[in-house]
Amino acid sequence: MTLNDTISLSLRNLRQAKLRTALTTLGVSIGIASLAGMVSLGVGLQDQVVGRFLQSGVFDAITVTSPALLGPPGAILAGRGLRGRGGRGVNPQTPSPTLDDEAVKQILAVENVREAYPNLRVPVQMTLGEFSRTGGATGVPMSSKGEGVFQTFSHGSFFANESDKACILTLNLAKQIAQQDPGSLIGKSFTLSYAASRSDAQEAVQDGFQVHRVDLQCPIVGIVERDPAFLPLVGGGPGPGLMIPLSLAKTMDAEVVASAQSFLRDPSLSKSYAAITVKVNQARFTQDVEDRLRKLGFTAFSVNDALKGAKNAFIVLDLVLSLIGSIALAVSSLGIVNTMVMSILERTREIGIMKAIGAGDSDIRRIFLIEASAIGLLGGLLGIALGWTVGRVINLGANFYIQSQGGTPGTLFSLPLWLIGSAIAFSIAISLIAGSYPASRAARLDPIQALRHD
Repeated sequence: MTLNDTISLSLRNLRQAKLRTALTTLGVSIGIASLAGMVSLGVGLQDQVVGRFLQSGVFDAITVTSPALLGPPGAILAGRGLRGRGGRGVNPQTPSPTLDDEAVKQILAVENVREAYPNLRVPVQMTLGEFSRTGGATGVPMSSKGEGVFQTFSHGSFFANESDKACILTLNLAKQIAQQDPGSLIGKSFTLSYAASRSDAQEAVQDGFQVHRVDLQCPIVGIVERDPAFLPLVGGGPGPGLMIPLSLAKTMDAEVVASAQSFLRDPSLSKSYAAITVKVNQARFTQDVEDRLRKLGFTAFSVNDALKGAKNAFIVLDLVLSLIGSIALAVSSLGIVNTMVMSILERTREIGIMKAIGAGDSDIRRIFLIEASAIGLLGGLLGIALGWTVGRVINLGANFYIQSQGGTPGTLFSLPLWLIGSAIAFSIAISLIAGSYPASRAARLDPIQALRHD
């Protein structure tokens, strides 16, 4: 019996029992829809978490901190650039590198390091019309253009150049100023005020701590959805929502007076920073560069450290969801067995005739296995369509609720091509396993007894 004859005969047999075949196929499709839906939920949640990190541009970033700034385990004090010698380790007997401009040059010399710059947050008084708040202006390098949160702008655009005296706001801060129309702030000027010391510190001391107020006019050129990652994944709280060019932040940080200690600092001492952000050429070099920085004595961490546990958690979540979804598929496989066994009882005489005219056991077995695989294929395709439809409906409802609560919508159910192919292949495999017993039972029928069957 040729393969074409076997396929034709199998499809004819399925068409003769349309209702039973349709119900069995429906059971398989429900099982596949359940399995695909559960796994797609896990994939969607993982994509949401990883996608947030990708948008933040922190996969290729390493944060270098001074051990002197370490408090309790896992706590790092975020803030503007610190003055003084700083950078001592927790053990005073063990000197550690100072995070200053020389440290930046040393880090830039490390292989696969693309960029290194200090994390600066300058304390200022922000004023625009009736709005006034004390906060910090975060320094942003020009290399951040088109990366992370600066890939898309709610309104406006990025800084024109490094020397641009302009600012970018987060959407949250912009709504606090102009709730109805945040975009109307583009072009308006923020007044950034801070206390600056005189150029000669010793003369200032003799004159009685002389400082003067600096008012800097910064036009608003852009509004982004959220603050860029500043000392990501550690203490320090969210950013204030105001960003300025890094060169401007350095200039302000060099003269701002935040405390008596900073005012009395010896100008001959090098200025140290709270942290330095290091960008690598590619994300795959992150761990290697991080290890090299630690060997140099720096305290370094990256988002990869935090994601190790998250990746394991998502693997366990996917396994649990797959097991839950497989229960419905296991139940539907019993329907395939029932369908095949009933088909054998109904076609016992037909099987006897085929064996009497020369059909072998392998031919009979192949007929039933093709019928089972056809049910699996059709059930898999319908299950994928059903799972995608249900997922879309749930996703639309969830996003509507998230938006009503002021959140950012996302894709909770993700159905990538590899999941579609795997679900269909799994459906066919389960159907073949379920149909293997009826197929073997049909192949073992005695042709003489089969011909006598009513």
